[in-house]
Amino acid sequence: MILLTQVGEAGERTMALEEGADDYLKKPFAPHELIARVRAVLRRACPGRPPMAIVHQLVSGILRLERQSHRVWSADQELVLTPKAVTLLAYFLLHPDEVLSRERLLDVVWGWDDPVGIRAVDSRIAELRRVIGDDPAHPDYIETVPGQGYRFVGTVEAAS
Repeated sequence: MILLTQVGEAGERTMALEEGADDYLKKPFAPHELIARVRAVLRRACPGRPPMAIVHQLVSGILRLERQSHRVWSADQELVLTPKAVTLLAYFLLHPDEVLSRERLLDVVWGWDDPVGIRAVDSRIAELRRVIGDDPAHPDYIETVPGQGYRFVGTVEAAS
């Protein structure tokens, strides 16, 4: 449990931690800091599993991504993806069940913060869906969240 509060007194923090909180975050905070703290709590809760960010292969259903070689397979067939589509897929696999806005994807995957390029995200998502065989109407992997962005809905695991 991560406690989010506006109270910043040391006594309050100590009491919350002693009563069972795993971490404590004082408002206002950056969303990325909250995500990092959630991941840290999850790492402590699952000590035998390596963090997804350092594993070499990520698997979701029949999809497999080799991060070092930037190669993607569907079952035993290697898929032909552009380097940007592979980077986008890797980012989705590292952030399952998280709604990712077009702006965030544009910033993180493309390194742009220009909203004019926002449709580049939609084009690359369409390419990725087509190549991996994901139907936008009934997605197994990438779901459109109206007015917000996209979410990877497949279960992701580390593979050896």
